[in-house]
Amino acid sequence: MKHRRPRHRRQVIARAVGTASALAVALGAGMTPAMAAGNTAAKPAANGYSPDQADENTPWAPTNDEALLQKSISAKTLSAETLAAGRKGASALQLTMPAPTGSYKVGMVGLHLVDKSRKDPYVSGSTSRELMVSLWYPAASTSGHYQAPWMPSLSGASFLASRGLSPQQVTLPTTAGHVLAPVNTKLGKLPVLLYSTGLHSDRAMGTALAQDLASRGYLVVTVDHTHDANEVQFPGNRVEYNKMPAGTHSSDTLKVRAADIKFVINQLSTLSKGGNPDAGKATLPAGLTKSVDMSRIGMFGWSLGGAAVATSMQLDSRIAAGANLDGQFFGSAQSKDLKRPFMLFSSGSHNRNNDSSWRTMWSHLKGYKVDIKLKGSAHLSFSDNEWMVPQMAPLLWMSQAQLQQQYGTIDPTRAVTVQSTYLAAFFGQELSKKHSTLLDGPSSKYPEISFVR
Repeated sequence: MKHRRPRHRRQVIARAVGTASALAVALGAGMTPAMAAGNTAAKPAANGYSPDQADENTPWAPTNDEALLQKSISAKTLSAETLAAGRKGASALQLTMPAPTGSYKVGMVGLHLVDKSRKDPYVSGSTSRELMVSLWYPAASTSGHYQAPWMPSLSGASFLASRGLSPQQVTLPTTAGHVLAPVNTKLGKLPVLLYSTGLHSDRAMGTALAQDLASRGYLVVTVDHTHDANEVQFPGNRVEYNKMPAGTHSSDTLKVRAADIKFVINQLSTLSKGGNPDAGKATLPAGLTKSVDMSRIGMFGWSLGGAAVATSMQLDSRIAAGANLDGQFFGSAQSKDLKRPFMLFSSGSHNRNNDSSWRTMWSHLKGYKVDIKLKGSAHLSFSDNEWMVPQMAPLLWMSQAQLQQQYGTIDPTRAVTVQSTYLAAFFGQELSKKHSTLLDGPSSKYPEISFVR
């Protein structure tokens, strides 16, 4: 039986969670919400590939990850009304997320951050750059704390509509993160991991990895890059859509993202000193200010977010180690020496042999470096699409062949587990000086991982 939550509890949860962006409104067309509303230009803003894209047909390196996702949905997808009619009387499909594999329970909180020193580069006349972030961490106790939704209802409904579905057909999952649960302070200060997602994607697409790493003892901060993401919901149900100008180069987008990351790290520093960086001074989880280790900061990202890791590390030396999940590099960062540890983590068809940006970056990595490949995976396997879309496949009229083309053959839950395990091994070794034999070479426990030498 579902119990109705008290109104003030719902408001607290919505305030703490923030948002995760919705995808394009028009199925298969890759349109952004702004375009769907009639805000078009000579070149479709945020639709297709950036002018600096080397090969727009490369399946592992799109600069518009949301457009790629739209291509994965069958052209036979029906409207929400048609599908609803076909499921009349049936209960909604309940989506489920892979459970965290670490030893600790998970807490989370969303923060609204305002950078008064920087104008929003995508909005003329703006006064300040605003961001929404989510913090995931090991919790001491979760009793009495609600599990955060994967997306708040406003974003979730739009997310489903972009696939021709409705909340009456599909119920989005709750996460393992319990809103405002107290931090497990027995673990001492927690190593910090920042996450940047794919272009026009949003921070929700890294939730499975974020909550899994949090369950292993990390403080994971997932970042929405406002007006780059298709949709970001702020307090008071204010929604900001993608406003990136048509023809924006990925190298310029990465500079904005790197500046966002540096600002977020500054706010974490404020948090570590006992301050509250939230613009509205929202309630913080007990123990959070005592749990931020500013001396152990790492960063990982998927697709363009993976490229953002290198750009961010060049801008901010506080990021001690970085990992790129299947993202092509853009801009000058790949051609500059980087003396800090770096991991290249690719899908089954991607490596230094067919990505010149990876070859260039590899030659400039002067610290510890490792290049691993996940057998049976595809580019979208490094996002939450990996576990979510296969569950919705029957409603989306996607065949098994289509699923394998876009998501590979690896089991979705296994994909998340292997990714999290190797990310934890890498960051544990480089941030906490705990050597992992997993990084020495192939493991019989994880035959899906191969090393590119």
